[in-house]
Amino acid sequence: MTKLFITFEGPEGSGKTSVIKHVKRYLTTHHINSIITREPGGIKISEAIRDIILDKNNTEMDAHTEALLFAASRSQHFHEKIVPELEKGTLILCDRFLDSSLAYQGYARNLGIDKVLSINKFGIGDHLPDLTIFIDVPPEVGLKRVFANQRETDRLDLETLAFHKKVYEGYQLLAKRFPKRIKIVDGTQSKKAVIADTIELIKPYL
Repeated sequence: MTKLFITFEGPEGSGKTSVIKHVKRYLTTHHINSIITREPGGIKISEAIRDIILDKNNTEMDAHTEALLFAASRSQHFHEKIVPELEKGTLILCDRFLDSSLAYQGYARNLGIDKVLSINKFGIGDHLPDLTIFIDVPPEVGLKRVFANQRETDRLDLETLAFHKKVYEGYQLLAKRFPKRIKIVDGTQSKKAVIADTIELIKPYL
């Protein structure tokens, strides 16, 4: 029985959502039971909070409110979906998790990584992913992809380039702080190479 919690992180436009689908396909071909979920969201309550957070009309949202909403969404998602699935032996593939809050709100919003970590610990305790794949794409490249692909933009997509550069810096700091857990994949490679590198990093955990 595989009890494995893998999260995927990256700047906007990193391609992680597509990579996750290919990882899921790989696991299925190897008869490993897995599910894909996402943050913010994954379940009804958390998806409702997601709508509030990402609504482009909510430009007046304070950074503290934003961080608390993410933490609330995460807590519900974790206890209602992630923990029960892990207990059943399901391998979890999660599109964003705690590190997003640490990079976006903790570092880029200047709330403090440790402060944001503490409010999340209230919601999920000391639980961390077994493995985090960070798809490394410079913010300029990622944002260009977002708008070129014409996917629907949200409130965070529309932040300034300076903000997205700070998010990227935040992720670099987290990778140095948690080197055993956070593994980096070069997201500027071809899609095929990114997927292959990601699967190679996951294999030792299976």
